Amino acid sequence: MFALHRSTLPALCLTLILPCSALAAEGEPADAAAKEQPAAVQRQPLLERSQEDAQALERQVPQAEQQTLQAGSDSFLALWKPANTGEPLGALIILAGAGETADWPKTVGPLRRKFPDAGWHSLSLSLPDLLVDAPQARVETAPAPSQPVAQGQSAPAKDTPEDANAGVERATAVESEVSESANPSQPMDADDKADAERIFARVDAAVAYAQQHNARSIVLLGNGSGAYWAARYLSERQPAQVEKLVMVSAQTPAQAEHSLEALAPTLKVPTADFFYTNQAQGKRAAELRLQASKRVKDNNYRQVGLTAMPGNDAAEQEQLFRRVRGWLAADNTD
Repeated sequence: MFALHRSTLPALCLTLILPCSALAAEGEPADAAAKEQPAAVQRQPLLERSQEDAQALERQVPQAEQQTLQAGSDSFLALWKPANTGEPLGALIILAGAGETADWPKTVGPLRRKFPDAGWHSLSLSLPDLLVDAPQARVETAPAPSQPVAQGQSAPAKDTPEDANAGVERATAVESEVSESANPSQPMDADDKADAERIFARVDAAVAYAQQHNARSIVLLGNGSGAYWAARYLSERQPAQVEKLVMVSAQTPAQAEHSLEALAPTLKVPTADFFYTNQAQGKRAAELRLQASKRVKDNNYRQVGLTAMPGNDAAEQEQLFRRVRGWLAADNTD
């Protein structure tokens, strides 16, 4: 009996182990496949630079000054400060330039904080990211696959077509086309118009918000390239609510459809062009705008020269504020 028991025990254990091993083997491929296939991750679309800047402002600016305005399908952050008086003179809508925020430390931020004490509401906003400034995709052509060499045959030294330069000419033509599309000599009309519509929608929303606060007069102030878009807005939309335009250190964007020399002197509203006389590039651009204005009869365009004060930003911003306030208070209809 003992000998029979010892001989049957290994067989009995084997019959118990084999089914378990088979079940484990059947489950391994499924588990391995599950490990090899990572779960799909749904990535959120990247924010525009202007949206990231707005999020940073939300953490820095008092909540009471933040206003979320709607421009078509887009919402954007604007900074609002009501006039510190019972009878506001009007609303100053400040349009920041490219790369600037609605609280930019030069011009935009100081003016939006100073004008409420002078009896003006202030509402500042930034530009959206522009399509015309987006980098163009680079197109690359894949090399032609090499032909396999049959066994027993030697590879030819060179396979020369009838026209040995045909491939080079085709490659040069493709490269030329790609270069022209990546660096167009003319502005990209579709992108330019799309950018203009987005910016104009923001300014429309800002004007509507100012009207809700019973602003007797609405003035649009553009800084840097914001001055170009403000002038273009007034030229194309001609809103009756906006009575004056102030341009500070005005710049025409590289991919602009029109130049400021063509836009500013032809506007129907009084326009003040503030520039710094001791900054060579800005002074030269202002001279071109002034010359263009002289060729337009009965224009509403005026220039105001300022002095840049390197190392003394507070005095420079106070100078700008006083000059802009003085121009707004004067009778500009003459």
